[in-house]
Amino acid sequence: MRQGIKLLCLLLLTLMAAGAWAQDDAGSYEDTSKPDKPAEVPLKPVVPSDYVIGADDTLRISVWKEPDMNVTLPVRPDGKISIPLLDDVQAAGLTPMQLSTSIKDKLKKYIADPRVTVVVTAMNSQRIYVLGEVLHTGPMTLLPQMTILQALSTAGFTQFANLKGIYLLRMQDGQQVKARFNYKEAIKGGDPAQNYLLKPGDTIVVP
Repeated sequence: MRQGIKLLCLLLLTLMAAGAWAQDDAGSYEDTSKPDKPAEVPLKPVVPSDYVIGADDTLRISVWKEPDMNVTLPVRPDGKISIPLLDDVQAAGLTPMQLSTSIKDKLKKYIADPRVTVVVTAMNSQRIYVLGEVLHTGPMTLLPQMTILQALSTAGFTQFANLKGIYLLRMQDGQQVKARFNYKEAIKGGDPAQNYLLKPGDTIVVP
């Protein structure tokens, strides 16, 4: 009888020790498998701070603690916008910060110490053009830091496109200049300088 009790106690101690070892081993495994915390890198603003607002752009106007003043609206063809409490406000030709200051000065007649934020949510005023053997021909909205390779990936190619003979047309110093672009070389990681940053009014031709 006593011998059976001893064997039972020994078995219980063995099981408890095995469980503790398993927990320690699991905890050790979990600690070593934790991924390193990724480095925090500040994101670049989508719209440059010196961006100049134009007709057809879409703006988000926010006034702190004044929810009724918060609106999203397009810039009219005449370059102006209309927001609550104010008459027409000139927006085209100004940066978001300049427009914010303009609205703030006008609102001081109605609101004490107004705090105004202006965000460009769509830059429809700046366009480029893609012509020739592409699936989507015509004007295209120019995005910040947009390259010719990015524009072509959006436009797509027809089966007849000459990918080695693409060229970019740009007005420079009052004259139209022409720059060659070899798509096949670009996607292979060729000369990075050939992947031109686009400017408003640029025309990409795919023969």
